[in-house]
Amino acid sequence: MRVALFATCIGDTMFPDAAKATALLLTRLGHDVVFPSGQTCCGQMHVNTGYQPGALPLVANYADTFGDTSIDAVVAPSGSCVGSIRHQHEIVAERYGTALLCGQVQTVKAKTYELSEFLVDVLEVTDVGAYFPHRVTYHPTCHSLRMLRVGDKPLQLLRNVRDIDLVELPEADSCCGFGGTFAIKNAETSTAMLADKIRHVADTGAEFCSAGDSSCLMHIGGGMSRLQMGAKTIHLAEILASVESRVHA
Repeated sequence: MRVALFATCIGDTMFPDAAKATALLLTRLGHDVVFPSGQTCCGQMHVNTGYQPGALPLVANYADTFGDTSIDAVVAPSGSCVGSIRHQHEIVAERYGTALLCGQVQTVKAKTYELSEFLVDVLEVTDVGAYFPHRVTYHPTCHSLRMLRVGDKPLQLLRNVRDIDLVELPEADSCCGFGGTFAIKNAETSTAMLADKIRHVADTGAEFCSAGDSSCLMHIGGGMSRLQMGAKTIHLAEILASVESRVHA
């Protein structure tokens, strides 16, 4: 299968290892991974902050960049961005775009997947041959859980990682408090939510807190770092791409 990698803004600028791990994993599973150079932001932050018309050029660019018929699927290491592509792009195109763009958006969104759902639902694989001998807890991010409804697909994948010590996160489905500009506009509320999440991570005794969205990991990781907890954050893709010769120390 020819798979296009959508790295996302935060992946490109701050967490490239998650995007690289996604490409490495899919290549290891036997797929032809390509990286269309024309990709930019998906426009989620514009829509979420009330600037829908400003997202139109980004929606159009995504549809054009990934609309190549030789691309069988588009995969991103982000439930948040894929949620935007699958649910918000259509709204923006219908309100501010053309009939042609609406058709392009429908075509491209149908082949765009978050990593865990692509692996489990499309490739029908839950054991990717990963090895990660560490104590890990998993935070299901809001967009992946509530918008994409990936359910326990990430956990299915993690349970099959060799030598992992996977521990359940208390109140796992509660928000970490990030929410993009929510963390800025509602800083006190965001900080309180983050404190709860960090406390639950600490209760697990995990070495790593994993998730499918780098933005949430940035928020959680920042909080844990300030408290000098010792635990680290790691993207789901990085665990799944790890094999015995290249595990994290």
